[in-house]
Amino acid sequence: MKVKTRFVCRECGHIAPKWMGRCPGCEAWNSLEERRVEAAPRSRGWSGSGGRAEVPVIKSLGEIDAENLPRYRTGIEEFDRVLGGGLVPGSLVLVAGDPGVGKSTLLLQAASAYAAQGLVVLYVSAEESERQLRLRSRRLGGIDERLQVLASTRVETVAPALEAASPDVVIVDSVQTLHSAEAESAPGSVAQVRDNTLYFLELAKRTQVPVILVGHVTKEGMVAGPRVMEHMVDAVLYLEGDRYHHYRLFRAAKNRFGPTHEVGVFEMGDEGLRPVSNPSEFLLEERREGMSGSAVAPALEGTRPILLEVQALVGSAGFSVPRRVATGVDARRLAVLLAVLEKRAGLDFSTHDVFASVAGGFRVVEPAVDLAVAVAVASSYHDIPVDGRTVVVGEVGLGGEVRRVGQLPRRLHEASKLGFTRALVPARAAKELDAPPLEVVPVARVDEALEKALGISAPAARGVGRSGGRAAGERGLVAAGPPRPRRGAPAETQGGRGR
Repeated sequence: MKVKTRFVCRECGHIAPKWMGRCPGCEAWNSLEERRVEAAPRSRGWSGSGGRAEVPVIKSLGEIDAENLPRYRTGIEEFDRVLGGGLVPGSLVLVAGDPGVGKSTLLLQAASAYAAQGLVVLYVSAEESERQLRLRSRRLGGIDERLQVLASTRVETVAPALEAASPDVVIVDSVQTLHSAEAESAPGSVAQVRDNTLYFLELAKRTQVPVILVGHVTKEGMVAGPRVMEHMVDAVLYLEGDRYHHYRLFRAAKNRFGPTHEVGVFEMGDEGLRPVSNPSEFLLEERREGMSGSAVAPALEGTRPILLEVQALVGSAGFSVPRRVATGVDARRLAVLLAVLEKRAGLDFSTHDVFASVAGGFRVVEPAVDLAVAVAVASSYHDIPVDGRTVVVGEVGLGGEVRRVGQLPRRLHEASKLGFTRALVPARAAKELDAPPLEVVPVARVDEALEKALGISAPAARGVGRSGGRAAGERGLVAAGPPRPRRGAPAETQGGRGR
């Protein structure tokens, strides 16, 4: 065979014919590594038995039966919901998340649920030994002992194990730690991860056995490895959450066999991850009523409404530059809302620190919680609590207007089930509601929302300006004439004419 030399980027896998200091693909410096590739001679004919390869059968779209598509369900409602109803035979699923968030725990519980139904499940453990996996299963409790385990870091050992076990489901933990002896790069490199994903993709499509891969994420929150890996798999699922909080969110970023807007909620405990069927009730059970700086917002995670407590704290700034700290909400969006409150509602934050967070460790990015954040900040600013039976929902524009949000009836219905009796909603959306389950208070502007939520008059809400005193009209200031000319300006610009 003819031996060729190629230079492959260890960051993105780009192949270059010669060495360069900077990769043309990802623009990383000193990332090209020399590799020797043996090029096999090309054949003009078909390969395989008889000199011809197996020709795939071409079918019309109407001949393909997709009505009775089987799915493997675990019985874990939150897990099956995100998958779109269960695993599809022949699918390749990637589950990613931060280290220690609970990926291996969740998949070990899912594997046990499959084994309890009589399915043959092969758990390929490339990060833990057999004894470590056994100890973790005892710590979790309730793990089915019929689960088949293969502790190996070599890709070549998976194929013989599959032939011997003939599994119905394969779980690989993790794809970054497996490596092939044929590749010269180190385990976890871009080339190794890409080749491992391609190997399991061909395995799943050829045997019609669903394969679940465990992947790691980078510090930016993206799946570690080449970007092409996300295009190769059928579904990309993320397990999110802070390791110091109890709750975990399981959401789909890509799913060829189901929706991508569903989300599952789990609670981390001593016995693993427990599905939470009604997360709103758990998130609000520690809420203190009658405390300023708190507002309840009906957020939407996928198709499921979740009631979240938005908290805010406004205090005197100890430094010349006030601090803006956001946890669970976008810090840039918080800065925009503070500017709107200053301009449209007259609040002054120039000498105040502002802290905003979402209780329970959740992170919300949808604009429907804008009004709840604004009301919570104003509640802490005036030290006036919001009514404990009131929810606040709406998007806040730069002009101070309250804009409509999607799925408002579903949000209000969830709030009504938990005992809330009043809701501040956008005025235009309130006109379209048909028999709402609770009292609807329409608001068109952010200052009007503060008046309805905190019980302060509209002049008082707009009266606190940057000077910290009353409004301009209440201080006896009258409208002045044209602005004074600048000092040292030419005579033509001061009065329009020279003296």
